[in-house]
This record gives sequence, structure tokens and C-alpha cells, in this order.
Amino acid sequence: MAATDGIRCMLMRGGTSKGAYFVADDVPADPDERADLMLRIMGSPDPTQIDGLGGAHPLTSKVAIVSASAEPDVDVDYLFLQVVVDRPIVSDAQTCGNLLAGVGPFAIERGLVEARPDETPVRIRMRNTGDLATTVIRTPGGVVAYDGDTAIDGVPGVACAIELEVGGGSPLLPTGHVTEEVAGRTVTLVDNGMPVVLVRAAELGVAGDESPAELESRADLVATVEEIRRAAGPLMGLGDVAAQTVPKVFLLSAPRAGGAIATRAFIPTRVHTSIGVLMAASVAAALRIPGTVGSELAVLPDAASATLVEHPTGVFPARVSVEERDGAWYGTSVSERTARKIFDGTVFPRPRL
Repeated sequence: MAATDGIRCMLMRGGTSKGAYFVADDVPADPDERADLMLRIMGSPDPTQIDGLGGAHPLTSKVAIVSASAEPDVDVDYLFLQVVVDRPIVSDAQTCGNLLAGVGPFAIERGLVEARPDETPVRIRMRNTGDLATTVIRTPGGVVAYDGDTAIDGVPGVACAIELEVGGGSPLLPTGHVTEEVAGRTVTLVDNGMPVVLVRAAELGVAGDESPAELESRADLVATVEEIRRAAGPLMGLGDVAAQTVPKVFLLSAPRAGGAIATRAFIPTRVHTSIGVLMAASVAAALRIPGTVGSELAVLPDAASATLVEHPTGVFPARVSVEERDGAWYGTSVSERTARKIFDGTVFPRPRL
């Protein structure tokens, strides 16, 4: 696609992430052509992403591609792409629960879902995982409302609340085991919408309250975490994950701010400044399974209350439920996010990589 051919694009903040949103018909359907285009739009590979929309961080180098769904009882399909900042990689191996918060508003803005006078329900198939998400978007007068009084940690100010319910049909524990020995460490492998590896911070010589920058500066720690991540990938059915951004590795420690657990997340080599929606859902679900890594550190509320997951910039309330059926654990999650339209217009990709 020529750089002179502008492409319709909306830049949105979804939860604690920011990304470029596209209607599927406006971008190539071929995965290789699409990946090449997204690298040129976001400005990768370049640590600064100076020549594109990317913000030089994994949390701001994301893409959502949305289309009307052909499935019954589903309104739109959502494909998430993680554009690696400093390498020519575009991954669809995971989804993003933060950008998910913007999918409903975007679908209404683009006419993929017809707005109702007050509130508009949107059913979203997450193509990366196959899970179904449901949400209700405020649309007074048939217009998406972004202003509101809901605050979320990691985002300044307040905005309109967006509640997301995600139900997975797959077991929470991909291997069926509560704990594993991976790369010489005791871990729990869990997937409640996002594949994550849970390891005790103390086992890696970490207190668990360090800043992201401090953790990233420890080359030995980053190398150990990556060794664990790569060894866990095949066990979780993800194959060779050397060039992927999943699974995410979480260092868990006792809570310090009145929450249930303290977390530091490698995504995979940078450390998350907060926490992803589905990452929090996976952590919270694991804590409610007896014997998992971190369950002995957790201070859990009753089953009906949100699990408060502490992260570097605050606390994320993850509302999860788990149940055991036929010897396997299953889970669902409900989260409250916000989203905001930042700009809507035409983006011009650079001519070549």
C-alpha cells in the first residue's frame, strides 16, 4: 500500500494502553502484508518510533482491527496486534483487554454497530483467543459518551465507565497442574484470557516493590525471566515463543497497599507500568485455586468481591469467578475500564521499512 494512500485510523486510549484502531476492510487481509503496513504506520523497528504513531513503549504500540461479525449472536470481531517497538515483529499471539475497552465505542463510531438512544450493547468476538466479550456503551442521543466520573489507576483524570465481561471456554490451567518446575523455578501456568506465568518474586531475589526501571536495569533478572518464559511457552501450547510477546511473566509478593497480591509483570522484557485487564484476570483467577504459586501470599476477599491486584501505579480490581468441573478449573472475569477517542482521521505510513 503506497504511503500516499491515506488510511482511515482512530487513535484511542483503551484502559491503560493506547493504540491505532482500524476497520478490517481498510487494511490488507493477508497477514504478512498487514504486518508490513503496521510496522510502517507505528514506526517500528526503532526504539523511539519517531517516524510513526507508536509511543516507544509496548503499551503504546498496539493495534485493534475491527469488523462486523458473521457469527450469530456476535456484533463485531476484534483482532489485536502487538507491534514490537524495536524489532520488525507484529504478533497476534495474544489479545489485549485494555484495547478491548475501546472496541465497543469504535464499532459504534464507525457504524459497525447501530447506536441506541441511551445505551448500546456490543458483543465482541476476540479473534486471538476465540473468547466472547460483552459490554454496554453509553450512547445518549445515539452518540458515544466518553466523559464520566470513573477513575482507573494508571490514567489521569476520569472518564465514562465501560464494563467488560469475558467468559472463556478453556481450562484455566493449560497443563492441568497447579504448579510446575520450569527452568528450575516453581511456577503456575494460567490462562484466563491471557497466558501468564506466576513465580514468587523472592525466588528470583526480588522484593516485589521495585520500580519497573529498576527491574529492567537488572540484566541477570531479565535473562532469567526470559529463560522461564521461553521454557513455559511450549508447556502452555504456544510453541516456540522466542519471537512472541506471550506468555507474560509475573513476579508475585505479599500485598503492601491493602490489596490481595503485589505484582510486577514482564511483557516480556519491559516491565508493565500498571497491569493489563486480562493479565489481572488471570492472576486473580489463579489465586483462587488452592495450591497455586502466590496463593499462600494472597489476602483474598470473599468470592463475590473484586480481587485487588497491586501493580506499580496502583491497584486493579479484578472481578473473577472460578469453578472446578470434571477435575479442571474454569473462570470468567468482569472488569471496569474507560476509553477515550484521541483523534480520528487519516494516517500515512512511511513508504518502506
